[in-house]
Amino acid sequence: MPRPTEPQLAALQRLWKVANGHSGQCKYVARFLLGLYNGTDYPFDLTNFRSLDQGLFEDCLTVLVMDSRPYQEVHVLLGCNSGEFNQLAADWRIERTARNGE
Repeated sequence: MPRPTEPQLAALQRLWKVANGHSGQCKYVARFLLGLYNGTDYPFDLTNFRSLDQGLFEDCLTVLVMDSRPYQEVHVLLGCNSGEFNQLAADWRIERTARNGE
């Protein structure tokens, strides 16, 4: 797998900062990142992209391309642990999707 490029890592960092912010777009960015982190537990509705401004949308696409052939998982690239992503979900009250049989 190819190493992420500097622009891809910069886009990921910007998205992480936004996801932990307080604007109206933050929750959508958080959902996107959680979907990359664990799409089974945190599915992402693609229509949520419509709620993002052009720059954030382009950052999401850049990160999505990077994650299509992951060198490392997004939380590792960010230097985060699982707890920080779980806290992001808790902060935005994003519930895990129940799995079959659970």
